[in-house]
Amino acid sequence: MTPDFIRGATRYLFFTGKGGVGKTCSACATAVALADAGLRVLLVSTDPASNLASVLGTPLGREARPVAGVPKLFALNIDPNQAAQAYRERVVGPYRGVLPAESVAAIEEQLSGACTVEVAAFDEFTSLLGGGGDEGYDHVVFDTAPSGHTLRLLSLPAAWSDFLDDHPGGASCLGPASQLESQRAHYEATMRRLADPTQTTLLLVSRPETIALHEAQRTLDELSRQGMTNALLIVNGVPRAQSEDLLAVALEGAAQRAITDMPARLASLPCVLLPLRPRNILGLPALRGFFADETRADPEASADLGLPTKARPLARFVDDLADRGHGLVMLMGKGGVGKTTVATALAVDLASRGCPVHLTTTDPAAHLEEALGASVEGLRVSRIDPEAETAAYRRKVLADSAELLDADSLALLEEDLRSPCTEEVAVFHAFSRAIAGAEDEVVVVDTAPTGHTLLLLDATGSYHRELIRKLGDEAALTPMSRLRDPDFTRVFVVTLPETTPIEEASSLVADLERAGITCGGWVVNRSVSLSGSDDPLLRARAVAEAPLLADVATRAGKLAILPQLADAPIGPEKLLRLVGSAPRPASTPSASPLHA
Repeated sequence: MTPDFIRGATRYLFFTGKGGVGKTCSACATAVALADAGLRVLLVSTDPASNLASVLGTPLGREARPVAGVPKLFALNIDPNQAAQAYRERVVGPYRGVLPAESVAAIEEQLSGACTVEVAAFDEFTSLLGGGGDEGYDHVVFDTAPSGHTLRLLSLPAAWSDFLDDHPGGASCLGPASQLESQRAHYEATMRRLADPTQTTLLLVSRPETIALHEAQRTLDELSRQGMTNALLIVNGVPRAQSEDLLAVALEGAAQRAITDMPARLASLPCVLLPLRPRNILGLPALRGFFADETRADPEASADLGLPTKARPLARFVDDLADRGHGLVMLMGKGGVGKTTVATALAVDLASRGCPVHLTTTDPAAHLEEALGASVEGLRVSRIDPEAETAAYRRKVLADSAELLDADSLALLEEDLRSPCTEEVAVFHAFSRAIAGAEDEVVVVDTAPTGHTLLLLDATGSYHRELIRKLGDEAALTPMSRLRDPDFTRVFVVTLPETTPIEEASSLVADLERAGITCGGWVVNRSVSLSGSDDPLLRARAVAEAPLLADVATRAGKLAILPQLADAPIGPEKLLRLVGSAPRPASTPSASPLHA
């Protein structure tokens, strides 16, 4: 059955939410339904780690391409790096052959930051909202990046407008301010269009989980402040027990409690509940059935659910770090795969062994305290908050410069520090401090979703290259050199036993290798295969997992598999069991999750 929001759809449909909740499937299924109804539709991904092509089964690029099998549907990916390259060329191109080569190179270096990538992506995004790129389409459906990244994207117009009001001349790290000024009216028109309830609908996608629903509420609050108030809630993957199996019944109960107890403002929105499916949503047949209330499973009862022999409890991954008592542990991966839970569990395990541990996050949508549930001796928790870090960075730079600059120069510096690009620098400095702290303690970093993290690593790499260029071997010990040292840094890639998350994890490992960073191991989270469930729906999902886990085993040097649990592993005791360590002190060891 086609939901009401599709039958009465506004022209622009804006899907957003925490990573891994099903935004892409929801957006794709909506776009297919609209196109099947005879409407001309453009489907756009703004996610740096987009899996749009995998879900649709169609290769995509920066230009709109027809989707095979859906005559009136077209799709494209906004690739931030390609957009940034085109943006740089628009800025630098007019100066080639006019200015000396050294000056042109200096401009290119000025435009090498991650903020250039963000604004270039926003340029392409706005071109599809009344900027000419949406001509000829009845509907434009946006599949956005995870919440924190999307909120940052939509905050850029106001941030740059404030900067231009205070700094109308001169230059910024995005080129001449006059060039940005020419885009101001276009950006403001874009935000007005997003805020117009007759043109745009905000579709908040969530899982039936307390943390995910609270994240949806925070996103709703933030976007409402930017004027986007025409909203609808989609709760995806609601489990329905098909037997008396304890896990299946517990999962259904936990989901219903989360839905019943969701924040009041979220609960006031129109809501679409979608069931948990027996298999992954890939390809047009699955998308066309996405909104159907159908969860029948026909699992292969005799299928081999054997786990890869190389899989080990997660606690084995950090034995050497516990022995050393210091170092850096980074959890990376697509949004929604459980990085925060795994990072918190590792931190609790290390602290329980007597290590001094600092657990921190670079994720704008962080919820470490919610995952931890209680204080743990030897473990301190922090968050790299972009706003707080930027304010502190501005204060420090102005204080350090107060005695060195005259009043006019100090005022000019203060104007420069109002640039939104200052946030990039401030967050990089905070990240660098966390890395430096790993000399004396174990620092566990819960990173932002993949695309955001790669931008941060890009900034780290740019800083490294600049110091090497200026100082040569004297600059050998940089944050990037620390990240490249496998004896100092352990990077664990977290994924789910599903096709698209595994492919994205593999791409992330390749990106890390190109940056000279070694992947220390893979963590596959929420495996139904470990549960031993006989529920038909869960059994079907376990059957679908088996070849995927075997595939991961061929890609991973080290592998840990964590079970699907009946409820969230909140609190030190549950977190230790998830890792595969017994709560300390304990008379007998708990069962390893590998054999739970």
